[in-house]
Amino acid sequence: MEQTTTLSRNITVAGLVATGISSMIGASIYIVPFMLQKNVPGIGPYLLPAFFVASIPALFAALTYAILASAMPRAGGSYVYASRSIHPYWGFVASFAQWFGLSIVIGVVAYMVVPFFRDVCAAMNWINLVHFFENSTTKLFLPLGLLWLFIGINIFGIKTYQLTIIGLVIITFILASIVIIAGFVYSEKDFIEGVLIKDGIVITHLQGQFNWQQFISASGILFASFIGFDSIAQAGGEAKNPSKSLPRAILITIVSVSLFYLLFTFSVYKIAPWNFVQDLANKKDISATTLLNYVLPPFWSVLIMLGACIALLKDLPSMILSVSRLLFAWSKDKLFPQFLSNIHPSYKTPHWAIFFSGIVSSLGILGSHFASDIFLGIDIMVIAMLVNFILICMAVLMIHHNNPLLAGQITVVKNKRVQKLIASLGLISLTALLIINMVNDVSATKTAWYFHASYVFAVVMLLATIIFAIYWNQLKKSGSFDAQYFKNLPSE
Repeated sequence: MEQTTTLSRNITVAGLVATGISSMIGASIYIVPFMLQKNVPGIGPYLLPAFFVASIPALFAALTYAILASAMPRAGGSYVYASRSIHPYWGFVASFAQWFGLSIVIGVVAYMVVPFFRDVCAAMNWINLVHFFENSTTKLFLPLGLLWLFIGINIFGIKTYQLTIIGLVIITFILASIVIIAGFVYSEKDFIEGVLIKDGIVITHLQGQFNWQQFISASGILFASFIGFDSIAQAGGEAKNPSKSLPRAILITIVSVSLFYLLFTFSVYKIAPWNFVQDLANKKDISATTLLNYVLPPFWSVLIMLGACIALLKDLPSMILSVSRLLFAWSKDKLFPQFLSNIHPSYKTPHWAIFFSGIVSSLGILGSHFASDIFLGIDIMVIAMLVNFILICMAVLMIHHNNPLLAGQITVVKNKRVQKLIASLGLISLTALLIINMVNDVSATKTAWYFHASYVFAVVMLLATIIFAIYWNQLKKSGSFDAQYFKNLPSE
């Protein structure tokens, strides 16, 4: 029997934008643009242009999402777009890999919060708290507690979720603005003097040499910073005035985050010579805080570190929303256990889907703690999201042929030729990034095959194919299968 309880459309544009920003701006912005000098030797002064180039395919992907979101505003966004424009199989397997990668990364993020807060306490010389955060029991159970706190916030309703996520985003921007302001208050001369006083090092300027291979490799790594806006699409079933608010939120998010990334990175490199950053990165792990310590008073440096902690922590609620809505959408289409599409009668949230996502993410915490490998899940997520973006571009190219009824509902970029141009450019650039990413992964020296994200991704896709085949056959044998069902949007 069709349930009468539906998701509550209470997320505003501000809540959607906060959801996207939460998934995109994490602690990595404090680390990646500086450690990249070690990971991609020779990128030197060309890191900022590489960041800009990385934003271009992300913009194409965002535009394709906005186009489809205007016509298909439902929970489970990317799955719904691909299943209604291409085929349910492609929608399911791609989003399953995305769900698996994100679920593990949620656990990784929760686990990484503890050492970040430990470093803040160390900077404040709070020795007892440092020992508390270094305790093995704390490192396991505190992340689990934080994860299930945000699971509860997601279950208790969209209004609770929205209030939490907007608050965390505001705090993140306030604390991150210290870095940006510092970049304009201090000069390179101040930084050089600070290094001389603290380390006794005289910085000499070097000229960087441009290398296309290094430039493209750096852009491929930096692209991973832009993949979070997909979470906005997953909230399609709970957005107010969704045909307008979803595309608007996606575009506002991708533009504002791109500008923030560029401004943040520019602010640090404006005062810190790239060759010094490169030398320091080759000696130890560094961050924006490490570099600004040479010019900022200790109090402000601690606030920057706290900003990185909050930026990491706020990833959790939006990512939980994203993965749970994928489960909800599959279940609603009878491609996954149907109890996961149940909606809480009071909170109007898919509580079982959220709870199940919490269990899988808890495994990510256990894996991080006992296997001591936090990067594999992130690499799987990046490959899965690239595949997902490619499918969404293909969905824009195919929707007019496969589903003209829904294609007629598109309200963003109505011109078919422009739609196809955007999707084609996105398809080409994203495919290139995927190939670069997978080639680098496969060619990397690892101790076992399962440490290669590409191979694990292939196994996850195979698992998704088996699950889809089982439920697809059950659906056909049930006598209630209707091929036209997948031409229409799921019910509200």
